[in-house]
Amino acid sequence: MGVETAQETFTLEEILASVKESHKLILWNDDINTFDHVIYCLIHHLQYTEPQAERIAWKVHTEGKCAVLEGPYVELEIYRKILKAEGLTVSVE
Repeated sequence: MGVETAQETFTLEEILASVKESHKLILWNDDINTFDHVIYCLIHHLQYTEPQAERIAWKVHTEGKCAVLEGPYVELEIYRKILKAEGLTVSVE
């Protein structure tokens, strides 16, 4: 039984950006995920309360994106992969 993993490549710009002390995990609006799924992911994976998650989901919907976490690149990259696995559109800036 084998395990396949997706390999990701990074640009020089992304690698250099990773040395900054503080980064932001950005949740982007898309036409795929429902409000309920986004809210569930924010509560389940990022420990937001339901009212907080609802406000974030609405902001993403109306403004196109929202920073949902701030911190070291390595930590945010873990959360990015988790949320990406849930089907959300996320990036680290």
